[in-house]
Amino acid sequence: MKTPTLFITLPLAATVLLAEEVQSTSDAGRWSKEKMQSHRPAVVTPPGFSTDDKAGKAPSDAVVFFDGTDLSKWKGGKKRGGETASWLVKDGYMEVVRGTGQIETLDQIEGDCQWHIEWCTPAEVKGNSQGRGNSGVFIGGYPEVQVLDSFQNDTYPDGQASSLYKASVTLVNASRGPGKWQTYDVICIREKKGADGKVIQSGSITVLHNGVVTQFSVQAGGKSKAGGLRLQDHGNPVRFRNIWARKLNVPAVAAPKK
Repeated sequence: MKTPTLFITLPLAATVLLAEEVQSTSDAGRWSKEKMQSHRPAVVTPPGFSTDDKAGKAPSDAVVFFDGTDLSKWKGGKKRGGETASWLVKDGYMEVVRGTGQIETLDQIEGDCQWHIEWCTPAEVKGNSQGRGNSGVFIGGYPEVQVLDSFQNDTYPDGQASSLYKASVTLVNASRGPGKWQTYDVICIREKKGADGKVIQSGSITVLHNGVVTQFSVQAGGKSKAGGLRLQDHGNPVRFRNIWARKLNVPAVAAPKK
């Protein structure tokens, strides 16, 4: 009597998982215990989600510059002699007070960094083009990131929300409506030089507006080693909240040889 042959067929997904497990085990051999420890990424508690009613919590490794309570980490701008910041603080946000001038952080962030800024233009629409919900975000050593009510509000392309003002047109218009809270996440890469003093990587800036990339690695600014944050008084009652920054340890990427 011929013995029947039994075939066992593993599902494709299980086969792939098994292969990945074998691969990951063999990959681990490339790392010594010392290198594993020294290269292991730091654990960071991610930020909480913000809503129109409440700001989310900053990530665990962030330097918080405004948590909605006071302006103790801010001062008046240079044009006002660096005096105390005098914008309105109310209900977890700060609001531009017309004529008081720009304000800026007392401290700076050294090296590459990520800045998070939440802002809101007035719910009641007044004016048009550059006269509607206008302010600006200045990170030390980089062009202004424009703040503007750009929801159904036509203006010149390099002057709308998330543009680098008169320097770089935004890739898309990701604006929310008037009175809605919006977010900027700005990635600043500082210029880096080699041992011989020559530039091996230019400074660049990337902007995400409401989670959408609107400026990508634009080579503009970044020559200074550190920078703080300035917020512009353009005469409109724009609000800001939940402002924080994180240091980034980004290795230099040398430009390809020509």
